[in-house]
Amino acid sequence: MGSEGSSKVVVPRNFRLLEELERGEKGIGDGTVSYGMDDADDVFMQSWTGTIIGPPNTVHEGRIYQLKLFCGKEYPDEPPGVRFQTRINMSCVNYETGVVEPRLFPMLADWKRENTMEDILMQLKKEMMSPQNRKLSQPSDGNEEGRVDQKGLVVKCCIM
Repeated sequence: MGSEGSSKVVVPRNFRLLEELERGEKGIGDGTVSYGMDDADDVFMQSWTGTIIGPPNTVHEGRIYQLKLFCGKEYPDEPPGVRFQTRINMSCVNYETGVVEPRLFPMLADWKRENTMEDILMQLKKEMMSPQNRKLSQPSDGNEEGRVDQKGLVVKCCIM
């Protein structure tokens, strides 16, 4: 190692993703947000799934939202792609595709390498509680219509 003034250790992508996987498997905070690998055989650790339970005192209360996160080869230097599988009406989400629009979601627009998938999910939950989103009318049950995921499969989530 050289004697550079303020050199920082850069954690390699796979180590970083392994750390995130371990955190996701342990559970986050109060249990209303979770995430993990979408496919255990994905050696590049690109495809992830997340869940957010709608916050109380909002139109999202009692709903379970499923998301897909895609960490490309440039992650964590570049943000993951984030898409709601469950239909949701939010100011930062494209209603037709479910994609969280980076230009409308500051965490993705101003991405920092230190940010994590956990941070994204927690921030989306906070966004659900924001004045512009907490009372927006939602698709019935929020979970009725499936979306085509990146592998071309229709994913449905129903609350029984």
